[in-house]
Amino acid sequence: MSVSWYFPTTTNAQTISMFKEPPFEFYKISKGDTFWFIAKRYGLDYKRLMELNPTVDPYNMQVGGVIRLKSTATNVSSFEEEVARLVNAERAKNGLRPLTHRADVKNVAEKKAMDMINSNYFSHTSPNYGSPFDMLKTFGISYRSAGENIAKGQRSPQEVMNAWMNSSGHKANILNGRYNGIGVGYYNGAWVQLFVES
Repeated sequence: MSVSWYFPTTTNAQTISMFKEPPFEFYKISKGDTFWFIAKRYGLDYKRLMELNPTVDPYNMQVGGVIRLKSTATNVSSFEEEVARLVNAERAKNGLRPLTHRADVKNVAEKKAMDMINSNYFSHTSPNYGSPFDMLKTFGISYRSAGENIAKGQRSPQEVMNAWMNSSGHKANILNGRYNGIGVGYYNGAWVQLFVES
Protein backbone atom coordinates (compact mmCIF):
# COMPACT_ATOMS: atom_id res chain seq x y z
CA MET A 1 0.00 0.00 0.00
CA SER A 2 1.15 3.49 -0.65
CA VAL A 3 0.23 7.12 -0.42
CA SER A 4 1.20 9.97 -2.67
CA TRP A 5 4.88 10.25 -1.89
CA TYR A 6 5.74 6.72 -3.05
CA PHE A 7 7.16 6.31 -6.56
CA PRO A 8 7.33 2.70 -7.80
CA THR A 9 9.94 1.58 -10.30
CA THR A 10 8.73 1.58 -13.87
CA THR A 11 8.02 -1.69 -15.63
CA ASN A 12 7.27 -2.68 -19.18
CA ALA A 13 3.75 -1.44 -19.96
CA GLN A 14 3.07 -4.72 -21.78
CA THR A 15 3.54 -6.77 -18.59
CA ILE A 16 0.24 -7.96 -17.14
CA SER A 17 0.25 -8.59 -13.38
CA MET A 18 -1.28 -11.91 -12.38
CA PHE A 19 -2.68 -12.57 -8.90
CA LYS A 20 -3.35 -15.79 -7.00
CA GLU A 21 -6.54 -14.18 -5.73
CA PRO A 22 -8.23 -10.86 -6.43
CA PRO A 23 -6.76 -8.01 -4.38
CA PHE A 24 -9.99 -6.04 -4.89
CA GLU A 25 -13.67 -6.88 -4.72
CA PHE A 26 -14.57 -5.36 -8.08
CA TYR A 27 -12.99 -4.39 -11.35
CA LYS A 28 -13.62 -1.72 -14.00
CA ILE A 29 -13.64 -3.16 -17.50
CA SER A 30 -10.90 -1.99 -19.87
CA LYS A 31 -10.72 -2.27 -23.65
CA GLY A 32 -10.22 -5.89 -24.75
CA ASP A 33 -11.20 -7.47 -21.41
CA THR A 34 -13.10 -10.76 -21.36
CA PHE A 35 -14.44 -12.78 -18.45
CA TRP A 36 -11.89 -15.47 -19.31
CA PHE A 37 -8.93 -13.04 -19.21
CA ILE A 38 -10.06 -11.33 -15.99
CA ALA A 39 -10.67 -14.72 -14.33
CA LYS A 40 -7.21 -15.93 -15.38
CA ARG A 41 -5.54 -12.75 -14.17
CA TYR A 42 -7.17 -12.98 -10.74
CA GLY A 43 -7.07 -16.75 -10.27
CA LEU A 44 -10.85 -17.18 -10.55
CA ASP A 45 -13.13 -19.62 -12.32
CA TYR A 46 -14.58 -17.70 -15.28
CA LYS A 47 -17.97 -19.42 -14.96
CA ARG A 48 -18.16 -18.27 -11.31
CA LEU A 49 -17.17 -14.77 -12.43
CA MET A 50 -20.05 -14.78 -14.93
CA GLU A 51 -22.43 -15.97 -12.17
CA LEU A 52 -21.35 -13.01 -10.00
CA ASN A 53 -22.19 -10.65 -12.87
CA PRO A 54 -25.43 -11.90 -14.43
CA THR A 55 -26.34 -8.54 -16.00
CA VAL A 56 -23.04 -8.23 -17.93
CA ASP A 57 -23.13 -9.48 -21.51
CA PRO A 58 -19.92 -11.56 -21.96
CA TYR A 59 -19.96 -10.81 -25.70
CA ASN A 60 -20.37 -7.05 -25.25
CA MET A 61 -18.52 -6.00 -22.09
CA GLN A 62 -18.78 -2.21 -21.78
CA VAL A 63 -15.49 -0.36 -21.22
CA GLY A 64 -15.75 1.43 -17.86
CA GLY A 65 -18.42 -0.96 -16.61
CA VAL A 66 -17.92 -2.60 -13.23
CA ILE A 67 -17.88 -6.31 -12.50
CA ARG A 68 -17.73 -8.06 -9.15
CA LEU A 69 -14.71 -10.25 -8.41
CA LYS A 70 -15.99 -11.45 -5.03
CA SER A 71 -19.45 -12.23 -3.72
CA THR A 72 -18.91 -9.64 -0.97
CA ALA A 73 -18.26 -6.84 -3.48
CA THR A 74 -19.97 -3.49 -3.24
CA ASN A 75 -19.97 -1.14 -6.22
CA VAL A 76 -17.43 1.54 -7.08
CA SER A 77 -19.75 4.47 -6.51
CA SER A 78 -20.49 3.31 -2.95
CA PHE A 79 -16.71 3.22 -2.26
CA GLU A 80 -16.33 6.74 -3.62
CA GLU A 81 -19.38 8.05 -1.75
CA GLU A 82 -18.10 6.48 1.49
CA VAL A 83 -14.74 8.24 1.14
CA ALA A 84 -16.56 11.56 0.63
CA ARG A 85 -18.71 10.81 3.70
CA LEU A 86 -15.61 10.01 5.79
CA VAL A 87 -13.96 13.25 4.65
CA ASN A 88 -16.98 15.24 5.80
CA ALA A 89 -17.03 13.36 9.11
CA GLU A 90 -13.41 14.39 9.72
CA ARG A 91 -14.21 17.98 8.73
CA ALA A 92 -17.21 18.05 11.10
CA LYS A 93 -14.96 16.94 13.99
CA ASN A 94 -12.82 20.00 13.25
CA GLY A 95 -15.69 22.47 12.93
CA LEU A 96 -15.41 22.74 9.14
CA ARG A 97 -18.26 22.88 6.65
CA PRO A 98 -18.89 19.73 4.57
CA LEU A 99 -17.64 19.43 1.01
CA THR A 100 -20.04 18.87 -1.88
CA HIS A 101 -19.22 15.66 -3.77
CA ARG A 102 -19.36 17.18 -7.24
CA ALA A 103 -20.08 14.93 -10.23
CA ASP A 104 -17.78 16.92 -12.53
CA VAL A 105 -14.83 16.77 -10.12
CA LYS A 106 -15.59 13.10 -9.37
CA ASN A 107 -15.38 12.38 -13.11
CA VAL A 108 -11.86 13.85 -13.23
CA ALA A 109 -10.80 11.94 -10.10
CA GLU A 110 -12.05 8.67 -11.62
CA LYS A 111 -10.14 9.35 -14.85
CA LYS A 112 -6.96 10.05 -12.85
CA ALA A 113 -7.32 6.80 -10.86
CA MET A 114 -7.89 4.85 -14.09
CA ASP A 115 -4.93 6.61 -15.72
CA MET A 116 -2.60 5.66 -12.84
CA ILE A 117 -3.48 1.98 -13.27
CA ASN A 118 -3.63 1.84 -17.06
CA SER A 119 -0.44 3.89 -17.56
CA ASN A 120 1.37 2.18 -14.64
CA TYR A 121 2.52 5.16 -12.60
CA PHE A 122 2.00 6.61 -9.13
CA SER A 123 2.43 10.36 -9.15
CA HIS A 124 0.52 13.60 -8.95
CA THR A 125 1.74 14.34 -12.48
CA SER A 126 0.16 12.19 -15.18
CA PRO A 127 2.15 11.38 -18.32
CA ASN A 128 -1.13 11.84 -20.21
CA TYR A 129 -2.90 14.73 -18.43
CA GLY A 130 -0.14 16.64 -16.64
CA SER A 131 -0.68 18.04 -13.14
CA PRO A 132 -3.99 17.78 -11.26
CA PHE A 133 -4.47 21.50 -11.97
CA ASP A 134 -3.91 20.97 -15.71
CA MET A 135 -6.33 18.06 -15.63
CA LEU A 136 -9.10 20.05 -13.94
CA LYS A 137 -8.72 22.79 -16.55
CA THR A 138 -8.69 20.24 -19.40
CA PHE A 139 -12.07 18.98 -18.21
CA GLY A 140 -13.48 22.52 -17.96
CA ILE A 141 -13.49 22.89 -14.18
CA SER A 142 -12.65 26.37 -12.93
CA TYR A 143 -11.40 26.88 -9.39
CA ARG A 144 -9.66 29.37 -7.13
CA SER A 145 -7.53 26.73 -5.43
CA ALA A 146 -7.27 22.95 -5.65
CA GLY A 147 -5.48 19.99 -4.13
CA GLU A 148 -5.09 16.27 -4.70
CA ASN A 149 -4.55 13.20 -2.53
CA ILE A 150 -3.65 9.88 -4.12
CA ALA A 151 -3.11 6.40 -2.72
CA LYS A 152 -2.70 2.90 -4.05
CA GLY A 153 -3.39 -0.56 -2.66
CA GLN A 154 -5.78 0.17 0.22
CA ARG A 155 -8.77 -2.19 0.15
CA SER A 156 -11.50 -0.06 1.68
CA PRO A 157 -12.58 3.55 2.14
CA GLN A 158 -11.74 3.40 5.84
CA GLU A 159 -8.28 2.00 5.15
CA VAL A 160 -7.42 4.70 2.64
CA MET A 161 -8.80 7.44 4.89
CA ASN A 162 -6.71 6.13 7.80
CA ALA A 163 -3.60 6.35 5.59
CA TRP A 164 -4.41 9.89 4.50
CA MET A 165 -5.32 11.11 7.99
CA ASN A 166 -2.01 9.72 9.31
CA SER A 167 -0.06 11.82 6.80
CA SER A 168 0.23 15.53 7.53
CA GLY A 169 0.11 16.70 3.90
CA HIS A 170 -2.94 14.62 3.04
CA LYS A 171 -4.70 15.53 6.27
CA ALA A 172 -4.08 19.21 5.51
CA ASN A 173 -5.96 18.83 2.20
CA ILE A 174 -8.86 17.01 3.88
CA LEU A 175 -9.11 19.69 6.57
CA ASN A 176 -8.48 22.74 4.37
CA GLY A 177 -11.19 25.24 5.22
CA ARG A 178 -10.98 26.97 1.83
CA TYR A 179 -12.21 23.97 -0.13
CA ASN A 180 -15.94 23.56 -0.76
CA GLY A 181 -15.99 20.72 -3.29
CA ILE A 182 -14.53 17.25 -3.63
CA GLY A 183 -14.41 14.50 -6.23
CA VAL A 184 -13.41 10.97 -5.26
CA GLY A 185 -12.22 8.40 -7.78
CA TYR A 186 -11.41 4.72 -7.34
CA TYR A 187 -10.13 2.26 -9.94
CA ASN A 188 -8.63 -1.19 -9.30
CA GLY A 189 -6.77 -0.20 -6.13
CA ALA A 190 -5.96 3.43 -7.05
CA TRP A 191 -7.65 6.15 -4.99
CA VAL A 192 -7.89 9.86 -5.85
CA GLN A 193 -9.34 12.80 -3.96
CA LEU A 194 -9.56 16.11 -5.80
CA PHE A 195 -10.41 19.18 -3.72
CA VAL A 196 -11.56 22.49 -5.16
CA GLU A 197 -12.45 25.95 -3.97
CA SER A 198 -14.88 27.37 -6.49
